[in-house]
Amino acid sequence: MTHVPALPVRRGLIFVSAAGIAWGTGGAVGDFLRRAGHLGPVAVTFWRFVIGAALLLAVAFLGRTASPRRLAAPRSWGMPLALGVAMAVSQVTYFAAIAETGVALATMIAMGANPLFVTAGSRLLFGERPGRAVKAGVAAAVAGLAMLAGGPGEFSAAGVGYAVLSGATYAAVTLLSGVERGRSAPGQTMAWSFAAGSVCLLPLALADGVVPSGGDSGAAALSLAYLGAVPTALAYGLFFAGLGVVSGTTAAVVVLLEPLVAAFIGVLLLGEHLTALQLAGGALLMAAVYRLGRAELATGPAEEGGGRG
Repeated sequence: MTHVPALPVRRGLIFVSAAGIAWGTGGAVGDFLRRAGHLGPVAVTFWRFVIGAALLLAVAFLGRTASPRRLAAPRSWGMPLALGVAMAVSQVTYFAAIAETGVALATMIAMGANPLFVTAGSRLLFGERPGRAVKAGVAAAVAGLAMLAGGPGEFSAAGVGYAVLSGATYAAVTLLSGVERGRSAPGQTMAWSFAAGSVCLLPLALADGVVPSGGDSGAAALSLAYLGAVPTALAYGLFFAGLGVVSGTTAAVVVLLEPLVAAFIGVLLLGEHLTALQLAGGALLMAAVYRLGRAELATGPAEEGGGRG
């Protein structure tokens, strides 16, 4: 087993916060690549994984002197493959939801659905029995999702479905990451997971069109580099490093920075619009997720991680 040095808790919280902010910019970049680069959700996710894996493996290679095992291939590919496939489905459906509903709405629905599935998965897999506070939080979150999906304008049943599926598959990543915690260096685990996911996505990406075909190829290339470097390699590396000292429920609350940043970008910079009903649903949803985190913290640290990108 690889020894992973513990971080101070304060630094872990900073890492998780920075990851949430970085993730919040990823949806807008993916939407730009769809419009300006004519890249579909599969192609965007493929490049995100390839660049993210390359950067994380490069960091591990540069640090091999201090820890020779940092670049070692996993003894079993089961966990990296499972994480890679789950993250691939989550990201593809997330970008598909953005194409249908916009950045702000897609991110809020995906982020709101994620803790619901985590709660259900924890009950089925680990036997955790939610108390009254948790049940009330789940009910409020469901109501918030209904309000978000029920507004006029950019509503799309397909888009809402993609966003919910994105939250569900990232819940699988959340639960699996709790099993993997402490067994290997966070960056190494994510590097091999991104590599496995990119291999799975390659045939679909080739069929979908993997080369940007818009008029501004330079801007598309810079956007892909940013997407792979900041909301992927940096954000996931920081997040899973922070989970070494920050409980999963605390992390799930902190990374609510992601939908807030995405909503800010979508409404103020991309000209998206949310109705009063949808804004109220978003507020109820965020309050419910926060309440879930508080309820879980009151019963002790959780073993699972939280968040997405």
